[in-house]
Amino acid sequence: MQKVSELPYERVNYEDVISVIRDCAHKATAAKSGEELASIRNECLKSVLHCQTMYSLSFTRFTLNTRDEFYSCEKDYYDEALPKISAEFVKFQKAFLNSVHRKDVEKLVHPLIIKQYELSVKYASDEAIPYKVEENKIVTEYTKLMAETLFEFDDESMPLSALKKHMSAPEREVRKKAYESLGKTLSSIGDKLDDIFDRLVKVRTKIANVLGYENFVQLGDNLLGRISYNRDMIRAFRENVRRDVVPVVTKLKKELQKSLGIEKFMLYDNDTYFACGNPAPVINAQAMFEAGKSMYRDMGKDTGEFFDMMLATEAFDVFPRDGKWGGGYMDAFVDFKQPFILANFNGTSGDVDVLTHEAGHAFAAYMSFKQNHDPDLGLGMETAETHSMSMEFLCYKYMNKFFGKRADDYKYAHLFEAINFIPYGTIVDYFQELVYSKPEMTPAERNNLWNELEAEFRPYFTTSGIPYLENGTRWQYQMHIYENPFYYIDYCLAQSVALQFYLKSRENYDEAFDAYLGFVGSGATEEFPRLIKKAGLASPFENGALKNLAENVEKALYCIKAK
Repeated sequence: MQKVSELPYERVNYEDVISVIRDCAHKATAAKSGEELASIRNECLKSVLHCQTMYSLSFTRFTLNTRDEFYSCEKDYYDEALPKISAEFVKFQKAFLNSVHRKDVEKLVHPLIIKQYELSVKYASDEAIPYKVEENKIVTEYTKLMAETLFEFDDESMPLSALKKHMSAPEREVRKKAYESLGKTLSSIGDKLDDIFDRLVKVRTKIANVLGYENFVQLGDNLLGRISYNRDMIRAFRENVRRDVVPVVTKLKKELQKSLGIEKFMLYDNDTYFACGNPAPVINAQAMFEAGKSMYRDMGKDTGEFFDMMLATEAFDVFPRDGKWGGGYMDAFVDFKQPFILANFNGTSGDVDVLTHEAGHAFAAYMSFKQNHDPDLGLGMETAETHSMSMEFLCYKYMNKFFGKRADDYKYAHLFEAINFIPYGTIVDYFQELVYSKPEMTPAERNNLWNELEAEFRPYFTTSGIPYLENGTRWQYQMHIYENPFYYIDYCLAQSVALQFYLKSRENYDEAFDAYLGFVGSGATEEFPRLIKKAGLASPFENGALKNLAENVEKALYCIKAK
């Protein structure tokens, strides 16, 4: 097994890739049978997937150190190259779909690939390429700015990922001080953040207009490959969150505020669940990986082999440092069939979440590679996030390995945070829908909008008195808003399903885990609603599903607390 750090990287000449795609498009038009057409698609995919692998490898190494000049240049190169390759691949997809042998090839290619191709051809145009290149460059500008910005705390400079540890400290004054540092530092780059977002809104709106859309909202959904639900369904989900989830979360938060003895519940109290502080791992990072190995081996053969492989290939980079990208993600290098996880450990329970959430993503990729799923099948983000969020809950039975006597405290805080997250994630999506529906909004109008949505979906706390953040700028360090527009609602949908896996596991763990394995094992071969139904769960779009969910989670929280 090769270590991830040793995987060979070589820049792909995008003109060569485009040449292969064009040649395949011509061949597709002239194909003499469905079998030949399927073979041509495989030839085209091989070149595209190799390019994707090299891009993913270079992007990963860029995020490990955004100051690395070589990989920074590679990032700039692919920012320009990928829109051109993508546009050319859509031309191949059109040729594939328009073939006289389409009916024959549909018997050889997964039907969801056909659906995805049909969606892809709706949002591609050579005219849009320069604007997509510009969008990529602006996103990279934001990524670098956030990775390289340092925050002052107790006479020490640190990246945001490290400051977050103090933002959830047991001592309220420490949390307050950390949020003040956050606000003051963001204020110092506030003009840059506003300018970057202004330019993103404008260029994304331009792309939408070029492609014939009124605004970027519908295009944003299409770009995420959504074929099993639409914006109207998202709006209905949002209304159900407002009606059925927000009241339960507000009630729980008011009870928590009382138990914590807090007179005025602030933003910096929102992630606190115990007066003595949230539970933190009682073991160091090395021991956590050992505990993770034991946990996944005990779960089953596939999970054990998966985690052993991740350790053997050194497929984790988890310690924060200056210049490192501040978030966390899993990526997979297709040519090497190798998942990789980036995170930023900070000594909080979030470190354990990496070994459950991101490992859930990586396990799904591992299983897809193992089962040789067609790499052209696009995994819906709502499905991908269900893989990871459900794994978090299915690891509950092993939390004593990480938190010792406070294992139940961890479960309580984690479960509370899970239901608490749904209104927040809904705000993020709603905010983007309204901003892109009115792209001429000023920075002040956007900030006012954010505060209005907070008051509507999270009425139990305030940001009043926190420098800069009180103006409604909390959204500026939610990286997805800049980097992955309209992705965030997928977290909410996934959380709604993952919580059901948890409730199912309380009744029968083995049955719930088997259902989860079936869900993951299907990968992208089935649409989200069908996967949910096969697992014996309710669709988050069903009327009343969120009401039942919120009430049952509330009962589970009271049960854990009673212990």
